[in-house]
Amino acid sequence: MNLFRSEEHIARWLGGREPGATITVTKLSELAFAWWDDRVAPDWTPHTREQNQAVLDRLGLVGEFWRLG
Repeated sequence: MNLFRSEEHIARWLGGREPGATITVTKLSELAFAWWDDRVAPDWTPHTREQNQAVLDRLGLVGEFWRLG
């Protein structure tokens, strides 16, 4: 993971290469909270692939990069 100040900063860093998936720090924070929030619950059980995919979809993280195998 790399953090950048702007789209222009990303373009300079890539030097003409195609970018991968990019999200804002705010979206990253939302993802972290949604993905890990319940992990400290005493009755926690691992999420299914479908539950994890639903988290990504709910946050608008769609497309090939965000599809869980």
